Amino acid sequence: MVSARDVCPDTGLARLSYGQARALLDEHTATGGSGTGWDLHEFRHSALTHLGEAGAGLLMLMAKSRHKKPENLRRYFKPSPEAIAELTSLLAPGDSRR
Repeated sequence: MVSARDVCPDTGLARLSYGQARALLDEHTATGGSGTGWDLHEFRHSALTHLGEAGAGLLMLMAKSRHKKPENLRRYFKPSPEAIAELTSLLAPGDSRR
């Protein structure tokens, strides 16, 4: 029996188990055969990084990830070099020497 919270209200389909989600993510991201794709933990890291680069604040990232302490969330947020360069450019717009 599936509880009501495990059923999609739009489709009526049951939510995937962790194992099913892991297998599907690996299948669709694998580059060198089974077991070479992303895992769900990496997917979580990536999602939080993209949200942070899009401007989500610390409190919103903590709410999304359900972390209680900022220092625990910090390890998940890995901004790209491009995002860091864009942020740095705010210090001197138009100055390409920085």
